[in-house]
Amino acid sequence: MGEKTLKYGIIGVGMMGREHLINLHHLRSEGVAVVAVADPHPSSQSLAVDLAQSFGWPLEVFSGHQELLDSGLCDVVVVSTPNMTHYQILMDILDHPRPHHVLVEKPLCTTVMGCRKVIEAARRRPEMLVQVGLEYRYMPPVAKLIEVVKEGKVGQIKMVAIREHRFPFLVKVHNWNRFNCNTGGTLVEKCCHFFDLMRLFVGANPVRVMASGGDDVNHKEEIYDGKVPDIIDNAYVIVEFDNGARGMLDLCMFAEGSKNEQEISVVGDIGKGEAFVPESIVRLGTRLKGRYGVQTIKAEDDRIRYEGLHHGSSYLEHLNFLSAIKAKGGKAPAVDLHDGLVSVAIGVAAQLSMEQGRFVTMEEVIGEDKLNSFAR
Repeated sequence: MGEKTLKYGIIGVGMMGREHLINLHHLRSEGVAVVAVADPHPSSQSLAVDLAQSFGWPLEVFSGHQELLDSGLCDVVVVSTPNMTHYQILMDILDHPRPHHVLVEKPLCTTVMGCRKVIEAARRRPEMLVQVGLEYRYMPPVAKLIEVVKEGKVGQIKMVAIREHRFPFLVKVHNWNRFNCNTGGTLVEKCCHFFDLMRLFVGANPVRVMASGGDDVNHKEEIYDGKVPDIIDNAYVIVEFDNGARGMLDLCMFAEGSKNEQEISVVGDIGKGEAFVPESIVRLGTRLKGRYGVQTIKAEDDRIRYEGLHHGSSYLEHLNFLSAIKAKGGKAPAVDLHDGLVSVAIGVAAQLSMEQGRFVTMEEVIGEDKLNSFAR
């Protein structure tokens, strides 16, 4: 007899929720099926139902996440709702008598306190796996650069520079992503991905953060319920780590005229690695061989069956999480709640630094003892 089909429910079926639906369809040969969705917006419900019908998947549709949880239909839930709703939805899942494994979109929560409460609740439910959707780790050129760093090819990491030059924020349901109170701020909402990568590359904890940014071009003519958006569209952020390494983020969201959306540079004491997305190449050089010894490597992953919105990383994220679920306690999620907490905390520190014009220590936003006590 074959393995039992893992039944998924998706909470929030806006653009990203439907992207998860498509990714899971491409994983159907791995024994998964989406059986239910929850969303309060009829237009999103309708688009999800039409999409699932095209895959031959009948859906139960609920207007709220509690109804979906109470239905008993799902083994796994994906949370892809607006940022400010993550905390309560996660707490309801973790408090529910029926266990559900959870993949939650980034950011884990919009506040450090919310993240901490979720972690405490998850500790009471060890039978449930929770993975945070920091899927940029899985983009093939980024994954290749991570491999290069872990193999020691550039030596001890001293500097990480990440540039994201891209288009403005997309339009979302009720324009929730136009306001800091809903998103946590751009440096939490968008940039938690990059702070997660910095930690991964340097292998250390953040100590203090300095940021400068502004809302200089985008959304200035927009008004919603009499309010002008307050999200920033550009910033520089410096992160210092406890092993002496430094990270820098260069964010610009009015830079559509860029060949690559993300460019990552990791410099060690013997060499340098770079990753470029969507060009999907990695460059690797050493101080000894110099400029003419730089190699260019095409980064590919043959496992990807669907590129989607994030160059196949969402597909690989699901594949990895599915592997952890099937291991039945023998494998931890690759991106856990501690990773989600620290990526949010760095973003919160950066937002505070930008507002107050000073370095902000991680101890201020999370507490040094807490940073270590929440570690794996």
